[in-house]
Parts: sequence; structure tokens; C-alpha cells
Amino acid sequence: MSLYYQYYSSPLGRLTLLASEQYLHGVFFEQHRHHDSDPNWKLSHGHPLLEQTQLQLQEYFCGERIAFDLPLQPNRGTQFQQQVWQALRQIPYAKTTSYGALAQSIGNPKAVRALGAANGRNPFSIIVPCHRVIAANGDLHGYAGGLDKKQYLLDLERRVSKMI
Repeated sequence: MSLYYQYYSSPLGRLTLLASEQYLHGVFFEQHRHHDSDPNWKLSHGHPLLEQTQLQLQEYFCGERIAFDLPLQPNRGTQFQQQVWQALRQIPYAKTTSYGALAQSIGNPKAVRALGAANGRNPFSIIVPCHRVIAANGDLHGYAGGLDKKQYLLDLERRVSKMI
């Protein structure tokens, strides 16, 4: 399977978008923890799925999109990680949940630490909203792109939700 990438200049800095012919495989910040590029990936301009991803991200940052409609398939991840990433997609726009509540929602209330680690390895920054998971006391903890980016995304969603 060939993987293609292109860069997108977002308000949060350059993102790397990664896709095959059929699926989006990742959206990564430039200083993203838990992301390694591969020299076999091919730089692509005009790849339809990467262009669609870029368009949807632009709409999101402009406050015109609150949900993404892209075919996602992580190119790695354990069954537990993929279960967590699927649960993240259920968190409504501009809402937050705690790590404990998310662990409860997947039927594994004692797996809070493992859930936090899986959340940090989410390959779909912004698209799969791991930024919406916060500490039970409301504090921000951990974000592969950095806490400043997590705060930006939460603030953006709060502002947009007040207008819709």
C-alpha cells in the first residue's frame, strides 16, 4: 500500500496529512509526539483525499464545520487504542469529557492511564477530537501537539458553538 502526504499550513502551524488511495491515515503536528515519518511516503499535490482533508480542516478553522466526514483508517494501533479513538469520535463538538468518564464509556473504568496513553497516540489530530479530553478537575493534560494547541482548539470550538 502506497502512502501519500502533503502539508497544510493551519493556524496552529504546519500539519502533515497522510493518506492512501482510500483512507486518511493521519494528521500530525510538526512537533507531534508519537509520530515518525517514513521515507517511503510520497509527497503528493492534488491527491483527492488529502485535498478533501485540507478543505475540511480549513472549514473547521473558519468555524464553518463542526464534524469531519473523511474515511479514516489508522495504519497502526492496538485494538484498545482503536477502541479509544472510536470513543473520542463520540464526544460532541465544543464539549469536553474527563479521562475517567471516557474510560467508563468504553466499559473499562480502571484503564484511565492506558486510555490517556492511547489518547496521546491518536493519529488523527483535530479530526478525532482527543483535544476534548481533560482532567476531571478541568485542567488540561497531555496533547501530542502541545497544550497551547489543545487550548486553542477548545477555545475555537467554544466561540463557534456560541454562534450556531
